[in-house]
Order: sequence, then C-alpha cells, then structure tokens
Amino acid sequence: MALRAWLDVRRSWRPGHAPALLVIPLGLIVTVCVVDVLAPPHIHLGPLLVAAPAITVAFAGPLTTAAMGALAVAAQVLIGVLRGVSGTANIQAQIAALIVVSALCVTVCVVRGRREQQLHQVRSVAEAAQRVLLQPLPAHAGPLQIAGLYIPAEEEAELGGDLYAAARTTHHSTRLLIGDVRGSGLGAISNSALLLGAFRAAAHRQATLPRLAVHLDAAFRWDTSQWRPQTEQDTVEDFATAMLLDIPDHDPVVHLISCGHPPPLILRGHRVIPLVAEASHLPIGFGGAFGTADYDVQTFPFEVGDLMLLYTDGVIEARNTDGRFYPFTERVPQWTTDDPAELLRHLQADLLTHVNAHLDDDAAVVAIRRTASAPPPPDPSP
Repeated sequence: MALRAWLDVRRSWRPGHAPALLVIPLGLIVTVCVVDVLAPPHIHLGPLLVAAPAITVAFAGPLTTAAMGALAVAAQVLIGVLRGVSGTANIQAQIAALIVVSALCVTVCVVRGRREQQLHQVRSVAEAAQRVLLQPLPAHAGPLQIAGLYIPAEEEAELGGDLYAAARTTHHSTRLLIGDVRGSGLGAISNSALLLGAFRAAAHRQATLPRLAVHLDAAFRWDTSQWRPQTEQDTVEDFATAMLLDIPDHDPVVHLISCGHPPPLILRGHRVIPLVAEASHLPIGFGGAFGTADYDVQTFPFEVGDLMLLYTDGVIEARNTDGRFYPFTERVPQWTTDDPAELLRHLQADLLTHVNAHLDDDAAVVAIRRTASAPPPPDPSP
C-alpha cells in the first residue's frame, strides 16, 4: 500500500496531472500584488511574478501556463497603476520581461507536449509488442488456476530477457515454460521471442518433455547461430536457463526438466517444498543434449490445494540498499490462502518495497494452484 501511494504521488507531479498545484502560482501572484501595493515605495516585489509561469510549466500544459503568464502580466500592470508608476521605464521593462518569459514557458510546454505524444506512441507500440510476445497466461487450464507476473528491471521498459508461456496438450495436461535469456537489451528480447515461438509451436505436438527440450535446444541454437560468422561461433554465447513442466489433469503430480533454472517451490499449507531435480541439464542453447535419452524427467507430488511457484533469479537475487537478498521463501507462505493472481499482487508490492522500487534484473513469477482432480478421460475402447 505504501508503494502504491508513492507511485500515485509521483504520477500526480507529471504535466497535466496536478491541477491542485495551481494554488501555488495563484497564491504567489496574489501575495506579490498585496505586499507590493502595501509596501514602502522603495520596495518592489513585482519581478517575483516571473516565478508564476515558471512554476506552472512544471505541472501544467501550454494553455494553463499561458493563462498564468497573462495573470502575472495583468498583476504587474495593476501594481504599476495602483502605485502610480505605470508610465515609468522600470515598470514597462518588467512587464516586457514578464511577457517574454511567459512566452518561453509556453514554448517549452508545447515542445514537451509533442515529445510526450511521441513517447506515448512508442510506449503503445511497445505494449502491443509485449502482449504479442509475452502473452498473458490463461487464468484456468484444466484443474489449474494460473497467474503470471513480469517486472522489468528498467523503469518504463515493457519486456526484457525473462519469459514464460503455457500450452494445453491433446493428452489432457498443461505444459509450462519459464526461462531467463542471457544478457539484456534487444538481443535478449530477440532470443526471448525465439524461445517462446519455438515452445508455442511445439509444446502441444511433442509427445514427451524430453522431445520438447530437444526441439527447443535445437531451434534456439540454429536460429541464433545460422547467420553468425564462423569466427564468432565459439566466442558468442546465447543461451537461456529454463524449466519445462508437464502437469497432468488426472494425476496429482508434476513432471519437470530443469535446464540450469532455479527449482520451483510447492506451497503446501505453510510449508515450502523446493522441487530440486536430481539432474540439472545445461541451459537451452548450449547443445548439451542431442537426444531424448539425454534429458531426465523428474516427477514430484502436486496435490489438490497445493500452490506451485516458478520464478527467475531476478526474484531471489533482488537486493535492498543494505545488500540483503529478498527473503522469497520466508515471505510467500503468508499468502498461500490467496488465489494465484492475488498472491502475485502481494509479492510484487513486497518485492518492490524491498528493493525501493529499483530492480537490478528482470523478475518473472508464475503461480499455479491445483484446485481439483479432474475425472479420468473416458476409455476410447468400446
């Protein structure tokens, strides 16, 4: 709640979002007029009126800034008339200077407005690209409730190297992928798109998790290296840590393959159970496995009421200003009674509070709750 309030205050200071702040320049104009008229003849506060449009430009648009500049000019004229000095060169110079400064402030507002419009268009395109690339996870898949959370490290960024995806299979199960692509910037985004595309194309077709893992590794290695000069083949490393999971509808278990990724957590009541695979394979893209026999599938209980968390290292390696890591396994048990989406909302607020709203790495979390055991599929035989 404290973080949300801080963000609301921050947004209120953006141009066009703080009409209540008009009290400041208006109060300044009134105060200067009253004091200047009542003050002794040798005291002149009129030059302070230039602060009114200068302050307004910080939080208002060009029309409001122009109106405040006009009020400041009118106040300066009023002061000159009431003090009987309107015809002097000094007061006329002050009025001229006030008009020039107000015009400059309006110009700044116009230029800033155009830049903000361009930025808004760019962000709209980025948000559309994010929705296409990192598609929202389904809220329900068979007997599962699912929710996903992505927090970029860079402020105002929409996407980085962390990724997740889900797919339904024809044999009544849900497959999930969570991964973390090496590096950052456009290269990481491109490799994320590659891995997500390969998963979505094959997750529902490959009969087993090992076949899917082989397909992802081969597709990733081929696409990232096919246009690379031969001299760079052994010097540039594109890879992604990943966790592949298959959750059957009719069996309270989860099958997984770990490719150098942090282990999932099962929240059962207030217990936290790490699903540490006996074999952790090389990350996707290293080409460490060339056949299905090279991948070991680990199976763990995933019972009705259990909540499973998949995450990237940006969560567990998030540090506060004192250098302490985010206590992930200590915090999440307090939200086990919530549905997955609500748990992730609590987790996001708590994580950003821990790091003072500044992450050093992208963070992604997927929460999955098994709500019921689905009935077994009908026997196709007569």
